[in-house]
Amino acid sequence: MDFVKKATILQKYLSVGNFKKVIEGCKILNKKFPRNPFVINLMGMGYQGLNQHNQAIHFFQASLNINPSNIAAMNNLANSLKFIGQLEKAEQVYKKIIQMDPNYIKAYNNYANLKTTINDFTGAIKLYEQAIKISKKKNINPKDLMLQLSDAFQSVNEVEKSQKILEDILKIDEKNSIANKALGNIYKYSTKKKETIAHLSKMEQILKNNNLDDYQKTNFLFAIGKAYDDLKDFKTASKFIKLANQNQEKNIKSNLDQEVKIMNNLQKIFNDIDINKIHKSYSKKKVIFICGMPRSGTTLTEQIVASHNKVIGAGELVFLHNIIHENFFNKLEIKKNHLVEKQNDYKNFLNEEYFSKLKIFNYEQEIITDKTPQNFKWIGFIKIFFPNCKIIHIKRNPKEICLSIFKNYFTSSLMNWAYNFDDILNYYHNYNSLMDFWYSKLPGFIYTLEYENLITNKKAEIEKLLDFCDLEWDDNCLNHHSNNKTPIKTASIAQARNPIYNSSLSLSDSYKPYFKDFFNKLD
Repeated sequence: MDFVKKATILQKYLSVGNFKKVIEGCKILNKKFPRNPFVINLMGMGYQGLNQHNQAIHFFQASLNINPSNIAAMNNLANSLKFIGQLEKAEQVYKKIIQMDPNYIKAYNNYANLKTTINDFTGAIKLYEQAIKISKKKNINPKDLMLQLSDAFQSVNEVEKSQKILEDILKIDEKNSIANKALGNIYKYSTKKKETIAHLSKMEQILKNNNLDDYQKTNFLFAIGKAYDDLKDFKTASKFIKLANQNQEKNIKSNLDQEVKIMNNLQKIFNDIDINKIHKSYSKKKVIFICGMPRSGTTLTEQIVASHNKVIGAGELVFLHNIIHENFFNKLEIKKNHLVEKQNDYKNFLNEEYFSKLKIFNYEQEIITDKTPQNFKWIGFIKIFFPNCKIIHIKRNPKEICLSIFKNYFTSSLMNWAYNFDDILNYYHNYNSLMDFWYSKLPGFIYTLEYENLITNKKAEIEKLLDFCDLEWDDNCLNHHSNNKTPIKTASIAQARNPIYNSSLSLSDSYKPYFKDFFNKLD
């Protein structure tokens, strides 16, 4: 078999996600055709598909050493650099690609995605618009780029522009499940009941025709369930929400066992460590970590705190998760010896690496919020490596949290436990156990904000919250819904962009007749 045929087969493996076959085949091909930049780049793509990005970077750079003008390899390199948090290096590569080929659409798209990561939505919007312009010139359908542009506008509260783009997509592709779901969200917080009902009818008709793949079907089921929820038809909503979760669950692999193992291991490791006796160097900048269960109110809390004139909101950052996994984990096991070595070293490497990744954000403020909910797992590490930080833990009625999780679709594979009632409950109980451990291990270190108290007694709770953060009162925090300083990139965008309301405090009561077994287990 000649080179072209073998390479074509490997590309097919890549297209169907069989990345191990790609790597195996490239190793064989590389022996017969050494120093072939195409093969080496393809090998990198195999590792990239397995999320082994450091290995992927090695091969992309090797390919570029042979052929420095290989734009595809450059784009792959930048994507992997972005994934591991080397954002400044990734940005340099994207800029170089665009300079070499001003019509390379993927570079504009990927660079725009990087811009959204660092909350530069003005820059992202310009890049998406340029990519769409080039696509139209080349007669390439720009709908995926338009979806991302719509998301960018929505994140900075340009709702009408976002809606117009989604409606334009549906004029040419009425079955586009992502656009339909996103439009349903906009109709909700634009209080457009007439449009919601018309849109709901259209989505149900598309679903009834049953000419959808599983991914599209899942999106439509969640979108229809949400529309009925908006219309307060909870019986019908519950039916579609159940179907959506069942459809999603059969197409993914739950990661509950891995998450539970990590949480249990954290308690075992930190149980033997006296965290309070460890003294690390301080950083000039300070982080306010806002954590808790997903859907507990972390986005709303960040909007309040980040509205303060001395604070900037960074949103959900993957940096801490990635740095801890790279340095302290062997698969799912925590490397205790490494942790002990690092805790005895005054030099604060984790803190330095975290802030080095934040440089590209160009924040002038000395205080930054990181509202990644799952940072509750890393509180022991945070105490050691961020000695002058603040931690806010959001507690909320478990029925409301678990219901809200079950009602929502999550793009992150870290949330693959979220589509089964028993898995959600299991995760919640393990989260609760870990938080009890941190509270007993670190008395007085964690500030507890009760979501229900925040909703019903807003001003008093915000005053206490700011006092804990060593911040003076700022009226902007009370009027957080009028502030567009911090973009929102989560499912909580509707609530965080509106004045605080109490309609979500007891939503579980409306669903109790339809999810009896679920709620009985939480009683």
